[in-house]
Amino acid sequence: MIRFDCKTCGQKLSVPEIHAGKKGRCPRCKNIVLIPQIQDTSPLTTQSKATDQEAAPKDSPHGLTLLDVPQRDKVQSQSTPQYGVSDRPLEDREVLEGTAKADQPEPVGERKLPWIIDIFLYPTSQAGLTYLAIFIGVPLAIRFIKLSLGTFGLAIALPSLIINILVGLGMCWYFAECVRDSACGRTRAPEAFSTADISEMFSQSLYLAACYLLFAGPAGFYFVYTQKTDAIFWLLLAYGAFFFPMALLAVVMFNSSSAFNPLLLIISIFKTLFPYSGLVAFLTALVLVARFIPTVQPDTNKWAVLALDCISSSIFIYVALVVAHLLGRFYWRYQNKLNWEV
Repeated sequence: MIRFDCKTCGQKLSVPEIHAGKKGRCPRCKNIVLIPQIQDTSPLTTQSKATDQEAAPKDSPHGLTLLDVPQRDKVQSQSTPQYGVSDRPLEDREVLEGTAKADQPEPVGERKLPWIIDIFLYPTSQAGLTYLAIFIGVPLAIRFIKLSLGTFGLAIALPSLIINILVGLGMCWYFAECVRDSACGRTRAPEAFSTADISEMFSQSLYLAACYLLFAGPAGFYFVYTQKTDAIFWLLLAYGAFFFPMALLAVVMFNSSSAFNPLLLIISIFKTLFPYSGLVAFLTALVLVARFIPTVQPDTNKWAVLALDCISSSIFIYVALVVAHLLGRFYWRYQNKLNWEV
């Protein structure tokens, strides 16, 4: 019998001499061990060999399992007979133990289609289409029910308000999740609500609303107050259009008030000035096109108004997810220049 200790866990092991030089798994720690070679100091009788072979199955508490190792492992053991499994690098140990993964993870960030096409396909994942159906369909279904009930529609005013608020919170949360998911290099809308709760949705919605008021609000307030589109209005509008995308990205990635630090935004824009200017121009054109697509003026028929609202809201929410994707991809591509501690 060959008696030796497992180099990994110290378990005392014993196997018949005929297995010298082979490999097997320690019954305690399951690591592969190399059975040491023996030197014949005295001839062994046939009777002792037979006795050892008969006794081997009875030594299961201290014996080895899976002694039939692959041929490639046997060749490795002959080339390095004294190299213990516990001393091997992790990759080699995984190969020996059969736990190494054969499939490598798919590369992240690569597009199968030209980017100008692929970005508009971002919401077309199964999860993205499901959430689009919820965000578009639920409010329209409520309006449809209220219009169908006529004067009795006031009876569901409070429940419909609560449902619309919840849908709005969900939209803000999913927009932020699309930004963060795209910031990791993803190219399709994610499954995001498995870890969401109302408090996180509410917090995220407040930060997004504050960002909108700080950068898009001044031009709107000025127009409402003065009813003018003079030089001041266009200056305020240009300020909001230029700073709002970077501020929106920072708010989502930081999810805190530190994203409103003017120095952070100015430095970030300065470091990525050329690509960021291109992003701002593209987002501005995208929003303007989406804003003016529904140009057909409906008559006073309430159902025609509902149909036009359905088209408008569908385009708006779809474009919002595309914008979220573009913001996240911008961070993914230029995160080294931004150097944000998020």
